[in-house]
Amino acid sequence: MDEQMQEKIGQIQLIQQNLENFSNQRQQFQIQQTEIETALSELNTTTQSYKIIGNIMVLTDRDKLKKELEEKKEMLTIRISTIEKQEDKMRVKAEEIQQEVMKTLENKNSDKKTKTTSK
Repeated sequence: MDEQMQEKIGQIQLIQQNLENFSNQRQQFQIQQTEIETALSELNTTTQSYKIIGNIMVLTDRDKLKKELEEKKEMLTIRISTIEKQEDKMRVKAEEIQQEVMKTLENKNSDKKTKTTSK
Protein backbone atom coordinates (compact mmCIF):
# COMPACT_ATOMS: atom_id res chain seq x y z
CA MET A 1 0.00 0.00 0.00
CA ASP A 2 1.45 3.33 -0.96
CA GLU A 3 1.91 6.34 1.29
CA GLN A 4 -1.05 8.26 -0.12
CA MET A 5 -3.42 5.36 0.58
CA GLN A 6 -2.16 5.03 4.13
CA GLU A 7 -2.68 8.75 4.64
CA LYS A 8 -6.28 8.53 3.41
CA ILE A 9 -6.99 5.57 5.64
CA GLY A 10 -5.51 7.53 8.55
CA GLN A 11 -7.82 10.44 7.68
CA ILE A 12 -10.84 8.13 7.73
CA GLN A 13 -9.81 6.76 11.13
CA LEU A 14 -9.35 10.29 12.50
CA ILE A 15 -12.75 11.32 11.19
CA GLN A 16 -14.34 8.26 12.82
CA GLN A 17 -12.74 9.18 16.16
CA ASN A 18 -14.00 12.75 15.80
CA LEU A 19 -17.48 11.46 14.97
CA GLU A 20 -17.45 9.34 18.11
CA ASN A 21 -16.39 12.37 20.19
CA PHE A 22 -19.14 14.49 18.63
CA SER A 23 -21.67 11.75 19.30
CA ASN A 24 -20.66 11.61 22.98
CA GLN A 25 -20.90 15.40 23.30
CA ARG A 26 -24.29 15.43 21.60
CA GLN A 27 -25.58 12.74 23.97
CA GLN A 28 -24.36 14.69 27.01
CA PHE A 29 -26.09 17.85 25.75
CA GLN A 30 -29.28 15.90 25.07
CA ILE A 31 -29.23 14.53 28.62
CA GLN A 32 -28.81 18.06 29.99
CA GLN A 33 -31.62 19.25 27.75
CA THR A 34 -33.94 16.52 29.06
CA GLU A 35 -33.06 17.44 32.65
CA ILE A 36 -33.87 21.09 31.95
CA GLU A 37 -37.19 20.13 30.33
CA THR A 38 -38.05 18.09 33.42
CA ALA A 39 -37.12 21.01 35.70
CA LEU A 40 -39.24 23.40 33.62
CA SER A 41 -42.16 21.01 33.82
CA GLU A 42 -41.80 20.82 37.60
CA LEU A 43 -41.64 24.61 37.86
CA ASN A 44 -45.11 24.78 36.34
CA THR A 45 -46.54 22.70 39.20
CA THR A 46 -45.01 24.55 42.15
CA THR A 47 -45.14 27.98 43.72
CA GLN A 48 -41.68 27.88 45.29
CA SER A 49 -38.46 27.13 43.50
CA TYR A 50 -34.91 26.44 44.56
CA LYS A 51 -31.66 26.76 42.73
CA ILE A 52 -28.59 24.69 43.51
CA ILE A 53 -25.51 26.83 43.96
CA GLY A 54 -22.44 24.83 44.85
CA ASN A 55 -23.49 22.51 47.67
CA ILE A 56 -26.57 24.42 48.82
CA MET A 57 -30.10 25.03 47.59
CA VAL A 58 -31.26 28.63 47.61
CA LEU A 59 -34.85 29.81 47.38
CA THR A 60 -35.17 31.77 44.14
CA ASP A 61 -37.77 33.59 42.08
CA ARG A 62 -39.68 31.03 40.02
CA ASP A 63 -40.02 33.21 36.91
CA LYS A 64 -36.36 34.18 36.98
CA LEU A 65 -35.32 30.53 37.30
CA LYS A 66 -37.71 29.53 34.53
CA LYS A 67 -36.22 32.16 32.19
CA GLU A 68 -32.69 31.01 33.05
CA LEU A 69 -33.56 27.38 32.33
CA GLU A 70 -35.23 28.28 29.04
CA GLU A 71 -32.09 30.17 27.98
CA LYS A 72 -29.92 27.17 28.88
CA LYS A 73 -32.26 24.90 26.95
CA GLU A 74 -32.06 27.18 23.89
CA MET A 75 -28.26 27.22 24.12
CA LEU A 76 -28.16 23.41 24.31
CA THR A 77 -30.48 23.17 21.31
CA ILE A 78 -28.08 25.36 19.32
CA ARG A 79 -25.07 23.29 20.43
CA ILE A 80 -26.80 20.03 19.52
CA SER A 81 -27.74 21.40 16.12
CA THR A 82 -24.17 22.59 15.50
CA ILE A 83 -22.73 19.22 16.46
CA GLU A 84 -25.21 17.42 14.21
CA LYS A 85 -24.17 19.64 11.27
CA GLN A 86 -20.49 18.92 11.99
CA GLU A 87 -21.23 15.20 12.19
CA ASP A 88 -23.00 15.31 8.83
CA LYS A 89 -20.09 17.15 7.19
CA MET A 90 -17.59 14.67 8.63
CA ARG A 91 -19.64 11.69 7.47
CA VAL A 92 -19.76 13.10 3.94
CA LYS A 93 -15.99 13.73 4.01
CA ALA A 94 -15.33 10.18 5.28
CA GLU A 95 -17.51 8.74 2.52
CA GLU A 96 -15.66 10.78 -0.12
CA ILE A 97 -12.27 9.61 1.11
CA GLN A 98 -13.51 6.03 1.38
CA GLN A 99 -14.74 6.15 -2.23
CA GLU A 100 -11.35 7.52 -3.34
CA VAL A 101 -9.59 4.65 -1.56
CA MET A 102 -11.92 2.07 -3.08
CA LYS A 103 -11.50 3.54 -6.56
CA THR A 104 -7.71 3.51 -6.19
CA LEU A 105 -7.78 -0.11 -5.01
CA GLU A 106 -10.03 -1.10 -7.91
CA ASN A 107 -7.71 0.62 -10.38
CA LYS A 108 -4.68 -1.16 -8.91
CA ASN A 109 -6.47 -4.51 -9.09
CA SER A 110 -7.49 -3.95 -12.70
CA ASP A 111 -3.90 -2.86 -13.53
CA LYS A 112 -2.58 -6.09 -11.99
CA LYS A 113 -5.06 -8.17 -13.99
CA THR A 114 -4.10 -6.36 -17.18
CA LYS A 115 -0.39 -6.98 -16.53
CA THR A 116 -0.89 -10.68 -15.80
CA THR A 117 -3.05 -11.26 -18.86
CA SER A 118 -0.64 -9.46 -21.18
CA LYS A 119 2.33 -11.64 -20.10
